[in-house]
Formats: sequence, C-alpha cells, structure tokens
Amino acid sequence: GVLAFITFWIDSTVQSHTKKIDGSHRHDVDYFVENFVTTKTDINGNLRNMLAAVEMRHYPDDDTTELIRPRFTQYGENKPYTQIEAQRGFVSANGEEVEFKGNVIIIRQAFEGRGEMRLKTDYLKVLPKTEFASTESDVVITQDPKTIIHGTGMIYDKNEKNFVLKKRVRVHYEKPNTKSSTSLLPK
Repeated sequence: GVLAFITFWIDSTVQSHTKKIDGSHRHDVDYFVENFVTTKTDINGNLRNMLAAVEMRHYPDDDTTELIRPRFTQYGENKPYTQIEAQRGFVSANGEEVEFKGNVIIIRQAFEGRGEMRLKTDYLKVLPKTEFASTESDVVITQDPKTIIHGTGMIYDKNEKNFVLKKRVRVHYEKPNTKSSTSLLPK
C-alpha cells in the first residue's frame, strides 16, 4: 500500500508540472484582417457606430483582438459624432473593454454654437456598453474658439453625465468676441 501511495504521489507531482506542448499557451495570431471597416446600425438602419483599422489581429489563447491604427466613430440621432483614434487598440474577449494606446485623439464634432472639441492623451480605456472612459495619463483638451485644459487622469461617465479631471488641472480660457456687427455701425 505504501509503495502504491508513493508511486501515485510521484506521478501526480510530475504530471502537475508538465506543460502541454500543443501550442495552447502561446500568444500567436490565428487570423488577421487588413483595412477593415465594420458598422453597427439601429433597428431603423441608421448608422450608430463604425470601427475601422489598418489591421486587426486575433489571438486564440485569450480570445483578444489587437487593432493597428483603430478609428472608432459613434453617431447619435441629432447629435454630433464622436471619433476616437490611436496607434493601437485592444479589445477584450467579451468585447466589454477596449483600450486605445499611443497618440489617442478624441474629436467631438462642433454643434449648436459649440466649437469642435479635441482630447489628446496616450492611453484611454473604454467600456462601450456603459459608455464609460478613463485614463490615468496626462490629458489636453482644446475647444474652439480658444479654450485649453490640461490635467492628469480623467473619468467620463456618459450615463451619469459626469466628466472629471483628477489632478493638476490648468485652464486657459479666452472669452469669444461677442460684439455684434451692429455695434460697429456709427451712431
């Protein structure tokens, strides 16, 4: 009995430390797509968002997707579009988390008397379903005509209508010229 126990113990010890040699632990691309565009529409066929990239790479070991030069554009009915672009992007296996890395630029189209807004950072994490975005990196926001905001760390929660810059916030604001053309006429 003791001999059987020792044999079982040695076998289980050796087996638990042996790695499979079937390639399942490697992080290799199983397929890729070049210059792709995918769109999502609402029930009426109206464009809601578009994702484009120079290249998409899929990794089967963790079911993640890497994007090279991704560009994500979100459209809303009677609302300005918002576009995010970066050097690289990563999509989690379940699609619940998207990371943008390297020269991240967010552009919100001008609308109703508000100028175009641009946000620049080097990293942005987005949770598409909950419309939540965050970064711990430096952020520079410019809005036409002459507003510039610097900060470090950001949280944006669209559902809660909440936008927070976490620290080292500096704002440069110049009041737009509001004189009407009628004030220039001689009295």
